[in-house]
Amino acid sequence: MMMDNKYLFGPGDLSEFDSKKELGLPGEYPYTRGIYGDMYRSRVWTMRQYAGFGDAEETNKRFRYLLANGQTGLSVAFDLPTQMGLDSDDPMALGEVGRTGVSIDTLYDMERLFQGIDLGKVSSSMTINATSAILLAMYRAVGVKQGVSAKVLSGTIQNDILKEYEARNTYIFPPKGSMRLITDIFGFCAREMPKWNTISISGYHIREAGATAVQELAFTFANAIEYVEAAISCGLEVDSFAPQLSFFFVAQMNLFEEIAKFRAARRLWAKIMKDRFKAQNPKSLTLRFHVQTAGSSLTLQQPDNNIVRTTLEALAAALGGCQSLHTNSKDEAIALPTEASALTALRTQQILAFETGIASVADPLGGSYYIEDLTSRTEAAVLEYLEKIASLGGAIKAVESGFIQKEIQDAAYQYHQDVENRSKLVVGVNSFIDEEEGEAIQVQRIDPELEQKQVARLKEVRASRDNERVDKCLASLLRAAAGQDNLMPYICEAVEAYATVGEISATLKKSFGKFRPLVTL
Repeated sequence: MMMDNKYLFGPGDLSEFDSKKELGLPGEYPYTRGIYGDMYRSRVWTMRQYAGFGDAEETNKRFRYLLANGQTGLSVAFDLPTQMGLDSDDPMALGEVGRTGVSIDTLYDMERLFQGIDLGKVSSSMTINATSAILLAMYRAVGVKQGVSAKVLSGTIQNDILKEYEARNTYIFPPKGSMRLITDIFGFCAREMPKWNTISISGYHIREAGATAVQELAFTFANAIEYVEAAISCGLEVDSFAPQLSFFFVAQMNLFEEIAKFRAARRLWAKIMKDRFKAQNPKSLTLRFHVQTAGSSLTLQQPDNNIVRTTLEALAAALGGCQSLHTNSKDEAIALPTEASALTALRTQQILAFETGIASVADPLGGSYYIEDLTSRTEAAVLEYLEKIASLGGAIKAVESGFIQKEIQDAAYQYHQDVENRSKLVVGVNSFIDEEEGEAIQVQRIDPELEQKQVARLKEVRASRDNERVDKCLASLLRAAAGQDNLMPYICEAVEAYATVGEISATLKKSFGKFRPLVTL
């Protein structure tokens, strides 16, 4: 590893910190203290609880339940087959349908997912990457069917494929084809869906895979630079798409480290966009980000303790100035959250927002010598990593060489060594262990019959749709993929004809190929 956080985040030398020079005000460049002058005083962060399991009806019930209890935005979890471009009746999908999220095969499923939910009044985030263009096209079609113009639909798709190669592995196509889909989404949304966030460049999964706080920012920004450069190389003006870029970070357990990380991230991104890419629109310089509390910090042992962990992590996100937040449920180390535990997680956000007073002050820790020192040293360490990645030829080259993956693996190994030798204490795991087991916790269970019901519905759609129209749409998409046209209009046509996620993905694979990672022994 390049940097050791044990030494990076020690007491430090505070003598060089000049608050008048470095601090500034919230809402002012370089936005260290927040991207808005009043931050949460006029509107608290969006409470966007991540949810999805089983089929569309089951997830729709959970969405309605959370909205009825004060949630202010939706966040959709998709199952692995949907993420990997497989239909529910694909042999590779067997046993995975609806397990880690909701199963979506066709536009029919997406219509049922948002049944009774006005997409003109709620924003939605979709955690989807390799098949993001397809799911975005479906969401757009549902909105239009509801009578909501695509130009007013608001939300986010994750659409961050580089971190899939680095840490998460739900990829389909090689980088070249994947980057084309991403930049096509940028161009399409700039024209057709101006309120939609076209990408949520994610450090969350990088950190959950074992990276340090510095690595989380460094690898995320290296990826972001690749996306911006790819869009510019396609002829897009930076200010035409940069205001629609967003980010996704984790909040881990080291409270001050996380707060400093978020503040450094804003400052770094503002400087990158202004100095490197010469962006002129102030909105292009502002880093807007969603935070999710750390799944990796949750423990199977003493699960009630996870409520405390989530609360502290959510506090770090709020004090760090996030724009939206998901709080994990106490049972997520065991299974998908139950309705009761999901409600407790939502109530955690509401208590923080409305009972603690932290929303009354923008950047309440700004000016703290310790916080400012951590912020500055985080920024310096991230820049060192970015210089190293640039010397390797950028994020894609760093992925292809295995550099980023190895850095993450080394950091993860070191963390687990620290837990094993008890230099890092985790309550209930290697310290303060209960000798007797507590009561068994209730867990969310997926009805095994849902998979067969989903497969049956898929077959019904295939039988009832205009298959000649589907074939024509897929043929047009294949021809477009071989050329230079923006692919989103073709994907939208295929989706509206009720072509499946698997059929569209297979068509693109014919042109782009399938990514196979480099394996080194």
